[in-house]
Amino acid sequence: MEIRPMTRQNAYAIQTWTYEAPYNFYNQEPSPEGLVELMAYQAVYEENLIGFYCLGTYAQVPNETYVYEDTHTDIGLGMHPNRTGQGHGRMFVRLVMQEAAREGKPLRLTVAAFNQRAIHLYEQLGFQHVASFEKGRTRFLVMSQ
Repeated sequence: MEIRPMTRQNAYAIQTWTYEAPYNFYNQEPSPEGLVELMAYQAVYEENLIGFYCLGTYAQVPNETYVYEDTHTDIGLGMHPNRTGQGHGRMFVRLVMQEAAREGKPLRLTVAAFNQRAIHLYEQLGFQHVASFEKGRTRFLVMSQ
C-alpha cells in the first residue's frame, strides 16, 4: 500500500463510492464543501485508489456533548466499498495507525455504533471504547488506545 496526496480526481471518485446498507450511512453527497474537505485527506493506493484517511479535527464528529481534548491524534478513514468486509481492513488500518503515530500522541477514532465490523477490527488492533454520544439518530463510539 502506498500513501499519496489527495487529488481532485481522487476526491471526486470518493464522493461517488456507494456502500450497501447499513453502511450506506457513509455514502457522500457530492458537493463543493465535501471536495474541499477531502483535499485535506491522504489517498491510499494499491495499484488503484483503495481508501483515504485524515488526521486531526477532520476525523472528529462534531457534536454537542462529547468534547475532543487535544490529548490524542484523531484518525478517520474509509475504504473503497469493493474492499470492505473481505479482510483488507487490518493492513489498511495499521498503515493509517503508523502514520498517525508519528504525531507522538495516543490514537483515537470515532465510529458509528452500528458498524460492528469496524469496531471488532479496532478492538483487535488495541482500541477500547472510552465514550459515546448521539448525533441526530446515530450513536457514535469514541475509541482510543
